[in-house]
Amino acid sequence: MGGRACPARDPGGPADPTATLPLQVGMPQTLSISDMVTPGSLSPPPTEPTDGEQAGQPLLGGAPSSASLDTLIQHLVPTADYYPEKAYIFTFLLSSRLFIEPQELLARVCHMCIEQQQLDKPVLDKARVRKFGPKLLQLLAEWTETFPRDFQEESTISHLKDVVGRIAPCDEAYRKRMHQLLQALHQKLAALGQGPESLLGTDKPVSYRTKPPASIHRELLGICSDPYVLAQQLTHVELVSRPGPPSTQTQSLEC
Repeated sequence: MGGRACPARDPGGPADPTATLPLQVGMPQTLSISDMVTPGSLSPPPTEPTDGEQAGQPLLGGAPSSASLDTLIQHLVPTADYYPEKAYIFTFLLSSRLFIEPQELLARVCHMCIEQQQLDKPVLDKARVRKFGPKLLQLLAEWTETFPRDFQEESTISHLKDVVGRIAPCDEAYRKRMHQLLQALHQKLAALGQGPESLLGTDKPVSYRTKPPASIHRELLGICSDPYVLAQQLTHVELVSRPGPPSTQTQSLEC
């Protein structure tokens, strides 16, 4: 009565902030006023979905900015009628490794694909699988191309072969595409395993790559002879390099 009204709390927000993971998409889309404020934005919180609904329906309304890890993984999994945004794929694959190992993430993605598309059934819905198959292969191609080091273990390759082998009976082109994907992955891993020399771009001066370690050591002392300042600078370099996985750092050096 006459007092100041308290700002309304978003009814759709989580009750426990620690139960959600923030996700900053690296390439955000510009929203119009109508997109930011709509009558539906004040709708009541959604009810808990049943197992069937949660397994068969993708998230709608674009990539979430904050959600539980399970929800974010579900948003990564393609379906017959849905494929995640490219910016979301990169951002989630990069940031999720703070909370889950890439090998475990791949296992959960493959398991969700098998459950949602019912790939464990003796008889498959070929029409549905033919719509889903190209999207699955596209996701795996983007993943192996961007983060090839996630697939160094044999168990991850087994997950890839298993899930693609389940859709291959519907179209033999899937098996051929999988073979090409694995070939490209092996070549990329072999290139990354050649040692530090392979990380230097071809446009680097030859003298820089062939200088003996002693020469570089003398130059470093000439630039910064104070051990305390040198330690600070090395710490700054480490802090900058840690957020990205080794494969991302390699790509930036090759650019």
